[in-house]
Amino acid sequence: MELIQSFSVDHTKIVPGIFKSREDRVAGETVTTYDVRLKRPNVEPVIDVAAMHSLEHIIATKLRNDPEWKDEVIYWGPMGCLTGFYLILKGDRAPKDVYGLILGAFKAVSDVTEVPGATAVNCGRYLMHDLGLAKWYAAEFAAYLENNADNPEIFEYPKSDRLITGDGRKFFDS
Repeated sequence: MELIQSFSVDHTKIVPGIFKSREDRVAGETVTTYDVRLKRPNVEPVIDVAAMHSLEHIIATKLRNDPEWKDEVIYWGPMGCLTGFYLILKGDRAPKDVYGLILGAFKAVSDVTEVPGATAVNCGRYLMHDLGLAKWYAAEFAAYLENNADNPEIFEYPKSDRLITGDGRKFFDS
């Protein structure tokens, strides 16, 4: 079975940032998946589950209400490894082109007084939220993005070198 694209990224070298994970054609339209990585995989502690859930609600609401971007947003949701989020947008933009959108969304978390949609009617786990900790993670990531805006490493995935066998097959060590 072929290894999927997101597993071809060398997770021992990735740093927090905004990366283009994949690009697809759906119904004749280009859609791009971005990896919005808040934590260094396998090095830093993962994002607290309740805070991750709150960030999902807050930032999804912010993105889908942004006047400039709302018609482009398809999806915002957490990574299973709890180190970041996936953003899927219509179109094909470089990670630097969505930097302002992501930075603005994370900075806006500081102004939130309650998690949108955190009721039994609207959410499948409405009691599992932590707004205070979500604000802390959001502020940390926003400051990181601002301090590293000129660092190309936060916009370019590190790739794993893969051995190609004599018959053209890729060898994966995991």
